[in-house]
Amino acid sequence: MSTLVKVVRYHLVKPDNLVFVPWAVLVVGFAVNVMVVATTFGGQSTIRYMGTLAALYLTFSVAGVTSITRALPLGLSLGLSRRSFYLGTVLTAVSLAVVYGLFLAFLQAIERWTNGWGLSIGVFRAPFILDGPWYLTWVMSFVLLTLLFVWGVWFGLVYRRWNLIGLWAFMAAQVIVGVVAALVVTWMGAWHHVGHFFVTLSAPGIAGVVALFAMLFLAGGFATIRRVAV
Repeated sequence: MSTLVKVVRYHLVKPDNLVFVPWAVLVVGFAVNVMVVATTFGGQSTIRYMGTLAALYLTFSVAGVTSITRALPLGLSLGLSRRSFYLGTVLTAVSLAVVYGLFLAFLQAIERWTNGWGLSIGVFRAPFILDGPWYLTWVMSFVLLTLLFVWGVWFGLVYRRWNLIGLWAFMAAQVIVGVVAALVVTWMGAWHHVGHFFVTLSAPGIAGVVALFAMLFLAGGFATIRRVAV
């Protein structure tokens, strides 16, 4: 466990990609949205969801990529095993996701209290998945951030192991899986059932599905890092 903690500290020596960039992007997006709505849609009564939170999630996923492409070579040269580096990186992401999720829940509470920052906007809310009690927002934010980070880590590992050709093949494989799944559902005439499943799924259920995919990506990354070159 002490080795994993050292990996966490190693990642946080320069916390720009993991801490500063995601939140800076979110703050800028928040400021832009407030200015645009205040000058254009002032006085509206219904909540206008802005989608600004996507910037935080996407930049956190990019941080997962850079945690491998930039930090892995030096980490291994310092004597860390691939297994320790990977698990320590995941521990870093999980720890930050817990804190970030709690902070997002806090910001969402302020947003509700101020009736959308006095402008009836939903910056820290999203319909259905991030619009419930604070603890559901916390859990959903946590699993989403973890999912996107480990997905980014997997992309970084594929690039480190097979270079650009492997990365393109990896992305193509994911597209093919999605297309094949869509074709199978179409062939079975099951789109109604698929739609019904997701429409009737509760917010905790969605969090469970996201967590399942996060575990799959986590396992894929662990299998990939075993033969990554220094």
